Amino acid sequence: MRYKIVPPVRDVAFLEAVRDALPRVPNSVEDCCSRIRDRTDVPSRDLAREYLTFAEALGLAAETDGAYYQAQNSGRDDLAARFENHVFGASEVLDSLDETEGKDLDTVFAEIEPLVPRWERHKDTDWKATWRERTERLCEWAVVFGLAEHTDDGYRATNQH
Repeated sequence: MRYKIVPPVRDVAFLEAVRDALPRVPNSVEDCCSRIRDRTDVPSRDLAREYLTFAEALGLAAETDGAYYQAQNSGRDDLAARFENHVFGASEVLDSLDETEGKDLDTVFAEIEPLVPRWERHKDTDWKATWRERTERLCEWAVVFGLAEHTDDGYRATNQH
């Protein structure tokens, strides 16, 4: 399963704080989102829900019968692998990056634009802006996980991908 939610970029320590905010025994989505909001600097439950979903994609949160709980600790390499394999568009963004020269965001977006589902194009009148922002977040998360790096030209893949 690949998750589509890509929240604003933070660091690994923040993701660990999200995991640590979750209960050790399964609890409701509402309770988990409140815990994330109350124990981190996330300002709203809606944004906390995005981070909860992202944490699940990364293996930091687990779900059973609609209830969430804290998963085991994961190292940066595990997070990077889960990001690439479980977040929609991540592997495609990484595949579009080159290890020798950087690519600007517009070029990366143009290369993954065909991935945007047809229904997304029809439901959002400004879908290109939405997906361009998503592409930027994917690139920035790739940097956080050591799969890409910033260059003068944009983004470049690292040899860890």
